[in-house]
Amino acid sequence: MDLKQVILVRQDLRLPKGKLAAQVAHGAVEAYRQTLNNNKDKAKDWISKGMKKVVLKVKDKEELFKFKELAKQEGLVAVIITDAGKTVVAPGTPTVLAIGPDDESNIDNLTGDLGML
Repeated sequence: MDLKQVILVRQDLRLPKGKLAAQVAHGAVEAYRQTLNNNKDKAKDWISKGMKKVVLKVKDKEELFKFKELAKQEGLVAVIITDAGKTVVAPGTPTVLAIGPDDESNIDNLTGDLGML
């Protein structure tokens, strides 16, 4: 099974590159941690195969949460990252959604129409 993780980034926030990179990293780590807690073998397999990640864009908060619900319905790990609000955005602002790692085809069925960041 080919495994991957996707991180969806809100475009309406127009985050500076450094902030965006930090939020994506937070999402990737937290989704991995949840996968490790739920399915240790899948998490270890993903690590051993190079930790494939793809960063995609969504237009806004509503679309971010729509994909979270769709991912949960499919049984995928789906983690929303909210910012602490110390630099660019207000505290509690949802910035990214990390999905997986999981079977690449399951994730592609959900996010395959989204554009790359």
